[in-house]
Amino acid sequence: MNITGNFIGGKTSLSASNETIPIYDPATGKPVRELTQSTAEEVAKAIEVAHNAFDDWSRTSPLRRARIMFNFKALMEQHREELAELIVSEHGKVWSDALGELTRGLEVVEFACGIPHLIKGENSADVATGVDSYSLMQPLGVVAGITPFNFPAMVPLWMFPIALACGNTFVLKPPALDPSASVRMAELLTEAGLPDGVFNVIHCSNEDAEQLYTDPRIQAVSFVGSSGVAEHIYKTASAHGKRVQAFGAAKNHAIVMPDADLEATVNAIMGGAFGSAGERCMALPVVVAVGDDTADKLIAALTPLVKALRVGPGMQKGKDENEMGPVVSAAHQKKVLGYIDKGEQEGAKLVVDGRNIEVPGYAEGYYVGGTLFDNVTPDMVIWREEIFGPVLSIMRAPDYKSALQLVNSHEFGNGSAIFTSNGHTGRDFVREVQAGMVGVNVPVPVPMAFHSFGGWKRSVFGALNVHGPDGVRFYTRMKTATVRWPSGQKTVSEFSMPTLG
Repeated sequence: MNITGNFIGGKTSLSASNETIPIYDPATGKPVRELTQSTAEEVAKAIEVAHNAFDDWSRTSPLRRARIMFNFKALMEQHREELAELIVSEHGKVWSDALGELTRGLEVVEFACGIPHLIKGENSADVATGVDSYSLMQPLGVVAGITPFNFPAMVPLWMFPIALACGNTFVLKPPALDPSASVRMAELLTEAGLPDGVFNVIHCSNEDAEQLYTDPRIQAVSFVGSSGVAEHIYKTASAHGKRVQAFGAAKNHAIVMPDADLEATVNAIMGGAFGSAGERCMALPVVVAVGDDTADKLIAALTPLVKALRVGPGMQKGKDENEMGPVVSAAHQKKVLGYIDKGEQEGAKLVVDGRNIEVPGYAEGYYVGGTLFDNVTPDMVIWREEIFGPVLSIMRAPDYKSALQLVNSHEFGNGSAIFTSNGHTGRDFVREVQAGMVGVNVPVPVPMAFHSFGGWKRSVFGALNVHGPDGVRFYTRMKTATVRWPSGQKTVSEFSMPTLG
């Protein structure tokens, strides 16, 4: 069986530990390859290699770095289907969703190709007589990324293209559940012309990964995962003097107003709630319907669609493609099913039950059917906690203000949406909702790569968001120079605060 190795110093290698763990295909429940398990010393080696590569890479011109990003983009497009197959075989999402993940990740690469413009800095001539002032945006050094299972290509692509284009070197720890796309992208970066040691991929235990946010050679850490881990990494890395962006859990909500276009809204909710089996930090697991009549219409329209969801393996394409694949692992399947049990126990009305789904020929796959709850209330676990599965909850509110208060009361504030035909209501919602990313008649309001992605409240720890302008700011530090060149003028010593002009 093939073994997915580390990528250190420009080449793939297996760990000296000779230990491996299986990587499972969620569609079948059977192992498809193995993953090397690195030692603490090998993690330190990856950091050292990146540290040694930084000086030369940081002195490489931004134009040269941009050209490597252009080459990388072309190679990613050339190997798009190969990468999609890796994603589907290890994550389980359907084929078109894997291709979509790659497309959204490549948008960040395209943004990074503009790095000569993005790091130009500021310039002011003649801030005083014969004195000019300008700023430099310089790389930090070695930076680290720790990424989640739900987007094995896109989330790393949120991080490393901008970090590398800015002149940093990178150590990536991908998830053990679906790590192979990261290693393949590392190989493509080398083929694109990236010098050895600039980008490294290491597979290790969570304990050994702590080096990535405590080692003094690491200057910044990007993380996406659960809020508990995000907060731990933020506090630990910050205490070790590092810049941190740590993205945690989400519980996104959509308010549906009585004047919303029902058909368009229902179609949007279906994709937002059940796309990628709900394993998205920007999934739409909760709908707050304004008025019982609105809720009743939604339930009536959603019920047959949820029951009819085509659930099965993700590798089928074209007209045979399923709408929803399995969840990522047996453990996660058990967790999602436990939430459905809990919702029923706590008194929510289970309209469509996704438990005990049978996919012919795939009895050992990690499948959960589309699930729909009605009459969910704020005291229920399925309202409070992130399920990260194909479970949609309908809540009821008497009016817009009550619905907004319900949404804003939640501890997470990643994304939120409203469905309405009223421009005034939509505008008020954008201003008043306490979430970092907002959609108006858009169910999954993920910003384009030239904007920045990030939530509010316990969905994020750290001041700067990922990709877009914040991504460039995160991976650079500004230096401001105030310059006077001798011109024969007479000067005297000044002992008070200089006021220049």
